[in-house]
Amino acid sequence: MTTDFDAVDFFRDQDLVADPYPYFDALRAECPVRREPHHDVVMVTGYDEAVEIYNDTERFSSCTSVTGPFPGFPVPLEGDDVSELIEQHRDELPMSDQLPTMDPPAHTAHRALLMRLITPKRLKENEAFMWELADQRIDTFLARGECEFIKDYAQPFAMLVVADLLGVPIEDRQGFTDALLQPHGTGSIGGTGEGEQLTHTPLEYLYQQFTAYVEDRRANPRTDVLTGLATATFPDGSTPEVIDVVRVAANLFAAGQETTVRLLSTALKFLGEDPELQARLREDRSLIPNFVEECLRIESPVKGDFRLSRLPVTVGGVDLPAGTTVMVLNGAANRDPEHFDDPGALLVERPNARQHLSFGRGIHTCPGAPLARAEARVSLERLLDRTSDIRVSDEHHGPAGARRYRYVPTFILRGLTRLHLELTPAEAEG
Repeated sequence: MTTDFDAVDFFRDQDLVADPYPYFDALRAECPVRREPHHDVVMVTGYDEAVEIYNDTERFSSCTSVTGPFPGFPVPLEGDDVSELIEQHRDELPMSDQLPTMDPPAHTAHRALLMRLITPKRLKENEAFMWELADQRIDTFLARGECEFIKDYAQPFAMLVVADLLGVPIEDRQGFTDALLQPHGTGSIGGTGEGEQLTHTPLEYLYQQFTAYVEDRRANPRTDVLTGLATATFPDGSTPEVIDVVRVAANLFAAGQETTVRLLSTALKFLGEDPELQARLREDRSLIPNFVEECLRIESPVKGDFRLSRLPVTVGGVDLPAGTTVMVLNGAANRDPEHFDDPGALLVERPNARQHLSFGRGIHTCPGAPLARAEARVSLERLLDRTSDIRVSDEHHGPAGARRYRYVPTFILRGLTRLHLELTPAEAEG
C-alpha cells in the first residue's frame, strides 16, 4: 500500500478497507486534527480532540453524523455562524429523522423516549432471553463442527435479541428475519463500492411494522412490551406522534444489530486466532467483560462519526471555520498512543480498556451499549461452555500468519463480512 497518504482517498479507495490503521497513525503523527485533500473533511485521530468534539454540542451539529461529505449540505455554508442554515435545511439530509443526526432539544426529547424503553428491568428480562437464544443458535451448527459465524450466529442472534427487547411478537419474528437479514455488500451508507446508494429499504420495513404495532396498541392496550412502547411519553408528559415512537424503535433495531454483529465477529476472530488467549478466558471467565472492551477498542465497529461546525472553533490548536465537516475517527482515537499503551495489541487485562470511544461520548453515547455488552458476554460464555476448542478455518481463510479476511466495504463500519470457524464440542456435548 502506498505511503503517500494524501494520495489516498479514505472515502473511496478500497486500499484502506482491509487495514485503515497505518493511515490513521500517519495522520495522527502529523497532526491529530488534519484536513484530507479529497473531500475537504477534517480527520480527527487524537483521543483528547475526539472527546472534546463529542462533548461540544453548542459548536458542533450532528446533522451530518452518518453521511459526512456525501451528499454534502444542501446549500453553501457561508458566514461565521451557520446554525440557522443548519436548522432550515437539516431535514433535506438523508437519515434526518434518526436519533444520531438530531441535535438538542429534539435529540434530548427523543433520546429520553428511547431510554424509557431500555429500562434496567427490560434489559434484565432481555438477558434471560439471550441465554436461551444463544443455545438455540449454537445448536444449529455445533454438531457439524463448523459454522460461518456471522450468518449462523451473530446476525440472527443480534436481530432476535432486539426483536425481543422491543416486544416483537414471536409469530412475527420470522418475517423480520426474512426481510432484514440480507447479505452485506454495496448499498450501505458509507459504502466505497460502485453503485453506492443511500438505501432506506430496511428502515421502510421497520417503519411499516412498528407503525402497525404502535397504532394497534394505542387502540387496544395490552400488558405487553409493545404497549409500553406505544404509550411511552416525552419527559414533559406529552404523547409523541406515532412516527416519533416508530423512529426510535427503528433506530435501535437497525443500529444495534449492525454494530453488535461486528463486535461478536471480532471477538471470535481473536479467540480463534489465539489459543493462549482462548485458554485464559476458558479458565477465568471474569476476564470476559474486559476482553469485550478490548475488542471494541482495537476494532471499533463504527470507524467514526461526522460533525459539522456551527461556529469558528479551535480544536487541538487547529482553527476550523464555521461549516467545516469533521470526521471523529473512533478507530483512530482508540489507538492513540498518548492514551493507550501499546495500542495495536489486544491486552485482555488492559486497565483503561473501557475508556474507548467505540460507543461515542457525550449526549450521543450509544444508548444500546449495555445491550451490546450483554450480548457479547452471554455469547462468549455459552460458546466457551459448549466447546473445548474454537479455531479459524484454514480452508476458508488461509493458514495462520497468512489469513485472508474481507471487511465490510464502507468508510463508516469496520467488521468482517464472513468468519468461518471450526469448533470441537465439549465432552458433555459428545
